[in-house]
Amino acid sequence: MKLTTKSVAAAELPAGRTDHVVWDGELAGLGLRLRTGGGRVRRTFIVQYRAAGRSRRLLLGSADVLGADQARAAAKKALAEVALGGDPQGAKAAQRSDDTLRSTVDDYIAGKRTQVRSRTLREIERYLRGPHFKPLHSRPLDQITRKDVAGCLTRITTRNGSVTAGRARAVLAAFYAWAIGAGLAESSPVTGTNKPADSPARARVLSDNELGAIWRACRDSGYGHIVKLLTLTGCRREEVGAMCWSELDLNGTWTIPGSRAKNHREHTLPLPPTALAILAEIERVPGRDHLFGGAVDRGFQRWSASKRELDKRAGVTGWTVHDVRRTVATRMADIGIQPHIVEQVLNHQSGHKRGPAGVYNRSAYTAEVKSALLRWSEHVAALVEGRESNVVALQRA
Repeated sequence: MKLTTKSVAAAELPAGRTDHVVWDGELAGLGLRLRTGGGRVRRTFIVQYRAAGRSRRLLLGSADVLGADQARAAAKKALAEVALGGDPQGAKAAQRSDDTLRSTVDDYIAGKRTQVRSRTLREIERYLRGPHFKPLHSRPLDQITRKDVAGCLTRITTRNGSVTAGRARAVLAAFYAWAIGAGLAESSPVTGTNKPADSPARARVLSDNELGAIWRACRDSGYGHIVKLLTLTGCRREEVGAMCWSELDLNGTWTIPGSRAKNHREHTLPLPPTALAILAEIERVPGRDHLFGGAVDRGFQRWSASKRELDKRAGVTGWTVHDVRRTVATRMADIGIQPHIVEQVLNHQSGHKRGPAGVYNRSAYTAEVKSALLRWSEHVAALVEGRESNVVALQRA
């Protein structure tokens, strides 16, 4: 159909589509692109042509500010340039040579510094600045194609495995979503690429004997204290590793700020006496808020080497630090702690608090969580001492 003010306003996406072009019936090459974004349908005028043996697409402007007649005039001008041997899209890209993947990634990461945890930020930097997409670093964003990205993903899969390739793809997709929202790209070349196979979810749960052996092998120093606190609280590795004195209070509670929690929700735990006794052994360094590690501005870092040393002393293999969190959740359920209390201990917003229930039920179950952590710490003490636990599951009436 002919693109007019009326037809542009009435144009709709076909059912099931999120991206569609309505071509003008009067001027070949002129089109109205309809694409979902930001909760609405975005309308932009484009002109498509061939130059140097390949199809090119030039963005003319948003239909919110550019009328149909203005778009047709701009398209005619661009097509006339093509007829004389020019390439208006190529010229536009050359003028924006600063908008390369590498330079734009720098801006993206700078904005992420205050939005994500330090570990997540390091992962983003590793995938976007590292060797994975290095062949694309000097390319302008709008010149990177699906074929380019697919080629990189194939190489990553071959060299590093499908899990790494899947994570790299996800990071690049998130970057392009940001770039589109910032007006730096019109589409994502990640869309439509094959998604690498995911690794099977871990299901490792430590046995009581393994958990007791690991605890006994922990030394009374940084990493040993961290593993013991992970066992007593079920928290994530980074949450305990970056624990700060300012997060602890005199009542024996530990409040993890939202900026450090994975779900960005502040989480308060009433620590059992066993955990408080561990904290009492840690020497407070003047001028340093973190309990663990040696740097002034960050927590514990020596994860891999410390884990290897602990494995040798404990004689337990084939486990990760995160397996401790899964073990805590499983064993808490085994001794009769209700699932919704276990979720509260782990700071999970799932299960009974998912959807409308979570909107209205804002209880922190403080008393129940305190009781659960105390029962769990007593159970752990029995495992460590090699005696029968006096914590048993309550029988239903």
